[in-house]
Amino acid sequence: MTLFPELLRPFTQEALLGKARERGVLDYRLIDLRSYAANKHHKVDDTPYGGGAGMVIRVDVVERALTALQAEDPPDEVILLSPAGPRFDQRTAEELSGKRHIALLCGRYEGFDARTDSLVTRELSLGDFVMMGGEAAAACVLEAVGRLVPGVIGDEESHRQDSFSSGLLDYPEYTRPTEWQGQAVPEVLLGGNHAAIEGWRRGQALERTLTRRPDLLPQARLTPQDSAALLALGVSAEQLGDWGAPAPPKAKRKR
Repeated sequence: MTLFPELLRPFTQEALLGKARERGVLDYRLIDLRSYAANKHHKVDDTPYGGGAGMVIRVDVVERALTALQAEDPPDEVILLSPAGPRFDQRTAEELSGKRHIALLCGRYEGFDARTDSLVTRELSLGDFVMMGGEAAAACVLEAVGRLVPGVIGDEESHRQDSFSSGLLDYPEYTRPTEWQGQAVPEVLLGGNHAAIEGWRRGQALERTLTRRPDLLPQARLTPQDSAALLALGVSAEQLGDWGAPAPPKAKRKR
């Protein structure tokens, strides 16, 4: 739901999201809020009470649009894309991918009349920065959620291994050439030992997260083996305890 549906139309027609629509796996509808203005000029905004710069989108326009949508196909969620909401993350994407129908409400100008909050089920933010409207945020939510719906991507296992799905950054990937400008593909990836490859990948994911995004580790889904690996990387036992990480496996006694 937006004042500029043409900004989002190409996004719903190309690449995997467009192919998913062609196959009937996903469906999108772009609703122009101007269609619900009650004046011949399709004006949806007005000056703010109390003065100030900019224009504010009227709550009655939003209410008419949502009433029409409810009558046609009631959404499970009506989400206002707003910097005031909690930050959108992978776990939220996973939750929303189980919904049948989601409505995303995109603002412009100085935003919506504050009474619009009573018409939505939640607010979501992409982060602590300001954009000119909610369309780019809606595109991010659409892709992050849509790709998790079964049948959208070819390999159902691939998204389970992505960054943030386990709370960690993804492991590094390599392809041909085997050597490039003195940088070689790690030997473990060439040996065909799948158990060794999986262990290497998990270790790389832990090291990458510790180095680049340590703030993710307290919420990550860590195993006792992960705790042992993090200890080897220099994380203290006290730090692991603060994160609530499981204890590392006990060393087997030698007979």
